[in-house]
Amino acid sequence: MKTSREAYVRKVTWIGLLINIALACIKFAAGYFGRSQAMIADAIHSLTDTTTDVAVIAGSHFWSRPPDESHPYGHRRLETLVTVFIGLMLAAAGIGIGWDAVSALRDKESTPPGWIALVAAAVSILTKEILYRWTAVVGKKIKSPALAANAWHHRTDAISSIPVLIAVGGALIFPSWSFLDLVGAVVVSIFVMHAAMKIIWPGISELIDAGAPKDIQKKITDIACNISGVQEVHKVRTRYISTSILVDMHIVVDGSISVRDGHAIADEVENQIINSISNVLGVVIHVDPSDVEQL
Repeated sequence: MKTSREAYVRKVTWIGLLINIALACIKFAAGYFGRSQAMIADAIHSLTDTTTDVAVIAGSHFWSRPPDESHPYGHRRLETLVTVFIGLMLAAAGIGIGWDAVSALRDKESTPPGWIALVAAAVSILTKEILYRWTAVVGKKIKSPALAANAWHHRTDAISSIPVLIAVGGALIFPSWSFLDLVGAVVVSIFVMHAAMKIIWPGISELIDAGAPKDIQKKITDIACNISGVQEVHKVRTRYISTSILVDMHIVVDGSISVRDGHAIADEVENQIINSISNVLGVVIHVDPSDVEQL
């Protein structure tokens, strides 16, 4: 039996959730026994990943539902809402990392951390980078923006452990180099905020019904114009539902042909567009006769 798209999403996310919980426990233990406040803070940050994992798992059960009377186009925009939520969580994590960096200026660690904190930071970076790459590959393969967004959340967790690694390592070797924690955290904060905007903006664009890129719209127009019987194409409009595109357009045909022939031409246009552009979900076509002035 072929595994469904949403089943892939849930499988990958469940594995990520379990890894995130395990890593958070390891970091808390390493921070406590290794006397590292930075590691404890990183453990708290790891717990934010579990929030987005739960959101993806729960959301996938809803956005995969088929169309119904209340939602004739399906429920796929729930995936967009989950994606935006993950982006907002990333932004919050970025702000939190930056805030912690500024607050660290006032904090002075009197006791140097232990090596266990350094090892935990290294393990966290390696594990989360592997998890990011796997999740991103699956997200791209099945065209899931929510899974791709969650992959970036894994990577930010890995990146946020880098300043912890530097800070703990620096404190072990050169206790006076605690400023590295601040510098690294600021860099991480900027990177995380940039990643958050790359996730949030496409989702916002979809929710406000932004159209497909101009090259996609041109391809749609060119396909329709090349169909026998189509004299003109105009009023081409597109909008997204998750990764799928809905199209509505007007075509001009010979006004003297029958309704049946005009309908057949419109069907051919619809089939050619759907078959030529993989993420087009549906096409609504209005047929105009050539002897009627177009407004």
